[in-house]
Amino acid sequence: MSTESSFPPAICVVGFHHARGPEIETWFGIESDTDPAVENDWSFLPFMALSDGAHTFSEDFSYFTLRKKGAADSAGTSLFGMSCTRQLDARDLIERPDDVTRSTVQKSVVIVAQSPHVFPGWREKLSLVTKAWFMQRDFRDTQILKEFQESLKPDLDPDEDRDQFLGLSLRELIYEFKHQALVLFKCCLLQPKMLFFGSKCERLCMMQFGLISLIPGLIRHLEDCADPDLDSYERKMVQPSSLKTSDRNSLLSYMGLPLQIFGKGSHFGPYTPLQQLDMLADFGTKSYIVGSTNSLLLQQKDRYSDVIINLDDTTVTVTSASLRSALSLTHADRRWIDFLYQKIAATWDTENPSRPTNHGYLGSEEFIRLQFEEYLLALLAATKYHLYLYSVPHHKRDLSAFTDIEGDPSIDFSEAWLDAWKNTSNYKLWNCFTDSHLFDIVDPRHPTAGALSIDDINRRLNAQIEDLHLEERFATSRDALNKHLATGKKQVSTAFNNLWADIETFRSAQRAKAAEARSSHPHPPNPLSPPSTAPLSKSTSTSALPSPSNFEIGSPPSGTSASSSAQPTPNSATALFDTQNLRSRAPDLSQAQAAASAAGQKASAYFSSWGTWASERRKGWGNNNSSDTAGKSGGLKKLTLSPTAGQMSRSSGAAKVAASWSEPTDPRSAPAGVATFRENERVGAIKERLGRMSVSSVPAAEKETGKDKDVAEKEEGKEGEREEVKDAEKEGEKDAEKSVDNETQVGQDEKKDDPARSPTKRGVEKWRGKRREERGSDGIGRLDA
Repeated sequence: MSTESSFPPAICVVGFHHARGPEIETWFGIESDTDPAVENDWSFLPFMALSDGAHTFSEDFSYFTLRKKGAADSAGTSLFGMSCTRQLDARDLIERPDDVTRSTVQKSVVIVAQSPHVFPGWREKLSLVTKAWFMQRDFRDTQILKEFQESLKPDLDPDEDRDQFLGLSLRELIYEFKHQALVLFKCCLLQPKMLFFGSKCERLCMMQFGLISLIPGLIRHLEDCADPDLDSYERKMVQPSSLKTSDRNSLLSYMGLPLQIFGKGSHFGPYTPLQQLDMLADFGTKSYIVGSTNSLLLQQKDRYSDVIINLDDTTVTVTSASLRSALSLTHADRRWIDFLYQKIAATWDTENPSRPTNHGYLGSEEFIRLQFEEYLLALLAATKYHLYLYSVPHHKRDLSAFTDIEGDPSIDFSEAWLDAWKNTSNYKLWNCFTDSHLFDIVDPRHPTAGALSIDDINRRLNAQIEDLHLEERFATSRDALNKHLATGKKQVSTAFNNLWADIETFRSAQRAKAAEARSSHPHPPNPLSPPSTAPLSKSTSTSALPSPSNFEIGSPPSGTSASSSAQPTPNSATALFDTQNLRSRAPDLSQAQAAASAAGQKASAYFSSWGTWASERRKGWGNNNSSDTAGKSGGLKKLTLSPTAGQMSRSSGAAKVAASWSEPTDPRSAPAGVATFRENERVGAIKERLGRMSVSSVPAAEKETGKDKDVAEKEEGKEGEREEVKDAEKEGEKDAEKSVDNETQVGQDEKKDDPARSPTKRGVEKWRGKRREERGSDGIGRLDA
């Protein structure tokens, strides 16, 4: 490369105009009345300095290449630019110019130099100066930029090892991309069309610089990278004639390094704006390594790239099928890169990724560069050994010094990759200007050569499992499941809370409604309270309750009538519950009368059907073989139904029910006794239903009458009720005795008339007919046993 004094470092300011877009505002460090952008046709410099998406960061850096046109006595060369972009709120300006119409002011300070190896030392200075200039809040004051340009002295005696510090940390490169880092390194030597994409411009550019810095000496020999038409390096290249094995630079030069991957037809643009896509698509552009922050290039990846490296998701995509097979790593390659990755992972520090945790040599930047340098030298030596084996006949070969090498050692570097590399321009240039016996200087063997072992298989399986990213996928699924569960739990809890709130609201409304009803009716009548004009006597209320002594097998309980047994007492639990529920409701006389009439009709129909059914059942009893025992039954147990006077007056049909119950006492008539017991159970159920009907038929208004009558009327009602009860009891007893006597007499007459017939059967039939005649007009009659 030509001397640094040919183009001294210069500074320019690039601003974004709301109407004209990015434009160069001023230059510092150049002769007056000259403009390098116009002289060298740098129309794309403003777009390179202000990268796409830079406004989303408070500070961002961009790196790019520029072509400097040659003069009559010199050829053209490449220049390199580094810009620092910042933005300021327009309201913070001390004096706002008229052309500032947007809310923010975005500007970039650019350094243009002849070699990129000086950028690591100038980056921090550029950042501080740009920040200080923005803090002035007056962009017309450029004194600080003038002084900064004067301080940028060209490095006339550069350090040859300094290029290793330019670019992204190699530890980060290998830790993030793992074995893909070796794929990218070998891909650069094949000179395809490589496109790097990332949202942050500085990281995008540093990734590319770090990758090409793995080729020793290439950073200082990029004079032809700015334009595909430049080839000055090839024209000046000569084959080394001497070698000093103790001198590293002499050894690298003798081995043909650096490999010139940016020669004729190649281009290097760390940041390439969309305005340069025409140059990338030009027929003369055969290969390039470029970077972009615009996602539009990803949509046309098949047109503009063979390999896409996405830094946002850390993926490498090879779109060319032939290139994909050539970039497949061998077992030796995987073994080598895995060894390197393990050393880095064992000393990884998240707070300071560029340095090992133990600050040792293993896993450091110097260690990584030395490993790649050893790998590249072994590759070059193995390639020369491979060419020697195929170019020299077997009987003329002199391989006495390589007795430990069996076969072709280049196989460990992949034969497919070696065949693809032979078709590149950098291989042809290297093979033309290097000695054919380089394998005599460097051992032509892979650093981790060897046969496939169990460790290699385990390493490959582990790598494939890691490539699946199972932990990340399971973590995503687990997070999604937990999110759905939490959402469902929240929804269910909300639904229950809303339901409970609705219930509480409804209950509050009901309570408020009940309170309003109580306030409108301070003393509501109790429809279930007994009438005051006809209180039950102690004897009557006591007899209305069945006692255990009245229950016998085959006979119903005695002492109560259907209406009296069904009448609830005031102190019962049902009456109390109903009283509490009905206390807030006013009595409805019309509904009560209608209910009483309907209940009376139902009771009449029910007892008529029951009498018919009982008559049919008695016919079946007469056919039983228990006629003798039935005739010998000496007596009938009777049940006197004694309804109270008040109940008799309210239910005329139920008050007339009185029956005599008979039961055979002879133990030999067991079937008849069982039938009688079942009949008694049915009669008891009917009486219970009749009692409920009689209770429901009582009008609620009639129960409440009598509260306002005087004491005299109450006493008269009590006396009358007692007399009616006594008369009803006496009449019931007479009817029962009369029915029994008639039954006995009929049995004796039938026995005399027909000796062959059973006296009990004849008596029952006659008695049954008589009972039908004695039925009243109300259709209920008396129940016969």
